[in-house]
Amino acid sequence: MNTVVHSGAEGFLHRFEGLRARLPGQRLAWVQALREAAAAQFRAAGFPTRRVEAWKYTDLRPVSDAAFDEALTILGDGDTLPAPRGERRAVFVDGRFREELSQIEGAGFAVGSLAEELPRLEGRLGALARPAEEPLVALNTMLFEDGLVVTVPAGVAGGVLELRSLASRSERPSAFHPRHLIRLEAGASLTIVEEASGPEDTRYLHNPVFEIDLAEGAVLTHARIQREGVKGFQLGTVYARIESGATYDNFTLNAGARLVRNEIHAVLAGPKSACHMNGAQLLRGGQHADTTTVLDHAAPDCASRQTYKTVLQGKSRGVFQGKIHVHQVAQRTDGYQMNQALLLSPDAEIDSKPQLEIYADDVKCSHGATVGALDADQLFYLRARGIPEAKARSILVEAFLQEAIEGVTDETARAALESAVAGWWEKEAA
Repeated sequence: MNTVVHSGAEGFLHRFEGLRARLPGQRLAWVQALREAAAAQFRAAGFPTRRVEAWKYTDLRPVSDAAFDEALTILGDGDTLPAPRGERRAVFVDGRFREELSQIEGAGFAVGSLAEELPRLEGRLGALARPAEEPLVALNTMLFEDGLVVTVPAGVAGGVLELRSLASRSERPSAFHPRHLIRLEAGASLTIVEEASGPEDTRYLHNPVFEIDLAEGAVLTHARIQREGVKGFQLGTVYARIESGATYDNFTLNAGARLVRNEIHAVLAGPKSACHMNGAQLLRGGQHADTTTVLDHAAPDCASRQTYKTVLQGKSRGVFQGKIHVHQVAQRTDGYQMNQALLLSPDAEIDSKPQLEIYADDVKCSHGATVGALDADQLFYLRARGIPEAKARSILVEAFLQEAIEGVTDETARAALESAVAGWWEKEAA
């Protein structure tokens, strides 16, 4: 008897029908309603195509044409985890929390599994996400099985929490859709160092969604290191709501995966709040990486900074789309956005689309974009001093990226990013 293999949106909807009775929270009416609404939205929209303006530069056909199965959640015998960067670590394998690999005891704040916490998350899960507008968020809402839930009480300095996401080795393509909820109450602080990775010989889809809620005066540093396997896909969406005097500091490094979309929606919801969204993309071969940001200045006296750098070699393609929306009430807004690309190959390509939409009178907003190659004079200077060419190129690439990385003030997060970037060109040229 032949087994029918479903691909595209039909495949995920078919999977939902088969899994719905086993998905977490199905005995909770509000969770069931959330999933059913998302399924209807995903059924109506399907995967976005390049005819959709927000997806003009990114073709999802490699994902939509594939047939993904349920992840097996097996950690190979030879797989090991590096030492944690802080005292606490939460590990997810194929989107599911693995307590035996994690270290969350004695955190001083609440850290747990979404699958276990669901009965207590009504009104919080789905409060910021917009599945009706974002089909991939609808897909996540329909099929999420687990995720990280963090709540830092008012005034508590949470230190560093490492979030590790691993894909297991499998002969069949698999997909997982973790849903992470982060809440910092008034005056709380936390650093999250997130790293996603997977085997090089396995095709899989990692489709995470973050909902981040920062109360008055809270400070969250969120360093994201994406090093998925070369056959993997990551389509991630972050929603952040930033209240009065709070700060969200995000840095995303894209260095893996066949295709990645890093989408961030941030709302400066209270006066004197701040958002820093910086990042780097290190692309090779036929990789495609898309960073899309939507930053809403919805309150007065707020500041935002965005600096994104892309290094491309081979036939890779990078995309940056950044929109700053200044509402009429958001007087005295200070917004800055810069996107720069370094082309190391004549076959590489970068698409840049900065946008300013301003409805307030008293603002200071600017954006810019540059594209160039390595400076031949600088390269000659280093080579003339006996530095091998691969090392010289690596030095110049790291210098190009430094402006974005040095904006990360947390030492642990910055060290993790610098380590991930160090020697990238030399490794690729070897």
